[in-house]
Order: sequence, then C-alpha cells, then structure tokens
Amino acid sequence: MKMTDNNLCWCGSGKAYADCHQMNDAKLALLQSQGKEVPTREMIKTPEQIAGIREACAINTAVLDEVAKHIKAGMTTEEINTIVYDFTIAHGATPAPLGFCGFPKSVCTSVNDQVCHGIPSQYDVLKSGDIVNVDVSTIYKGYYADASRMFMIGKVRKPAADLVAITKQCLLKGIEAAQPWAHLGDIGAAVSALAKKHGYSVVTEFGGHGVGVEFHEDPFVCHVGKRNTGMVLAPGMIFTIEPMINMGRKGVFVDAANDWTVYTEDGSLSAQWEHTILITENGPEILTY
Repeated sequence: MKMTDNNLCWCGSGKAYADCHQMNDAKLALLQSQGKEVPTREMIKTPEQIAGIREACAINTAVLDEVAKHIKAGMTTEEINTIVYDFTIAHGATPAPLGFCGFPKSVCTSVNDQVCHGIPSQYDVLKSGDIVNVDVSTIYKGYYADASRMFMIGKVRKPAADLVAITKQCLLKGIEAAQPWAHLGDIGAAVSALAKKHGYSVVTEFGGHGVGVEFHEDPFVCHVGKRNTGMVLAPGMIFTIEPMINMGRKGVFVDAANDWTVYTEDGSLSAQWEHTILITENGPEILTY
C-alpha cells in the first residue's frame, strides 16, 4: 500500500506517516535517484525492534562485565565459556554463537595472534602477557546483540598494550564517523587512517554487520574505506563496528584443524574491539559496552 500523510507509519509506531518516517523516506528516495546506495526498509529497525535489541544489548554488556570480574592468568578459555554460558542462561537469554553454523561454544576467545573466532578450550591457559579478545553475542526474546572487549592478562609488554589501546581508539573513530546521512565508507576511512598512522594494518576479510533481528544482517561494514562512498547511513540502522587491527601485515588464514579460528599470517599480534550501534537523527548511539 502506498503511504499517505494520514496513514499510520509502516514502522508500527502508531504515529501518522507524516509525523514519523515520511521525511526520511523521501530523503532516501532522493538520494537513491542521485545514484546513492541506500538501505532497504528491512535495514531500518522499527521502534519495537529497537526496544528489543536494547534489552539484548543490556544483557550482552552484563555478560562481558561478568567475564571482566573473573578473567585472569591461569584460567582456561573454557572457563570463560562456562562463565558466559551460565550467566547468559541465568538471565533468560541464549548465547548466539552456540551451534551457529556448527560453532561448538558460547563465546569466541581469541588470544594473541588469533584474529577472531577462537574456540574456547580446556587446554588453552591464559598467561601473564597475553592479550585476549572475548566476543559475546546474545539472543534475548528473539533479538540479537554483539560486542567484544580486549583483556590484558597480568603484565603485558608495551607494544601489545599499545595495540590494544589504539585498536579501541580505531573503534571509537569509526563510531564517530557513523553519522546520520554519512556513508559506510566514512567508517572504514576513519578506522584505517588511525591504524595506518600507528603503523598497523587492518583486516578486510572480516568486518562489522547489521544485527538485531538476525545474528548477521546487511550491510557488511568494512574497516577500510573511502569517505563519501558506500551505503548511506539512515536513522534506525543498527550494526556492529568491530575493527581487527594487526601489529604486522594484514594477511590472515583460517585454521584448517577447526575451520573457524582466524590467525595472522605472519604470527603478529592482533586486537579487536566491538560495539553494536544505532544510527539516530542526532548521531550514533552505542548500545553495548
């Protein structure tokens, strides 16, 4: 049905179309007519969906806070998995990674030269000097959240600590660039410029993604890009920004033994931070911490 001013808005807000999405829809149509790539309506979350995703994000943040209370040298990555599973289930939620495309655990734990998708194991013991990414994804009442943090175990050497700190700054720069009516390329440009400034490289095979109604949705968010290119960022979009920054070269490979864990090709350290963000009329809003 063609929307008119007095129709209730398609988003389910209960407001008249003219008082809700009409102006943004018109702006997207104009930008598309000018040759810009614009999000589909499915990528624009409704108020009901946003509310549900917020709830999932709150639990996801609490899971990471629980990991932060306990992570230490001498613990195994399997123990991290147990913390994540037990805490998530106790809060009425489900770990999204568990069983996803055959993934065997409830969380990804990527240590040192592991870029992402590290599988927790009773044989992987954290030691002083390690850096580890804990990537938590949560399903709550059918909605998804996704975020990760870096943890430094014991006494970490300065080069590794600097990588962790700069990678977080790359994340924040990417979020800062994710303004309404900007472009996906602005995010990648901001991330890669800061990484390059410090002599690091950016992984391009993996990136951020839409999230909320499904675990992985469009669009793909590359962390290398050119300003004013790529899809227009419209209010209501929800996606992750999750730069993976290598101390050495950007090349990576997937472990043939498990077909999941990604390593740096040159054995250098890698770090990653991730947030789920919402594009609003006033700028990006971080939904996870």
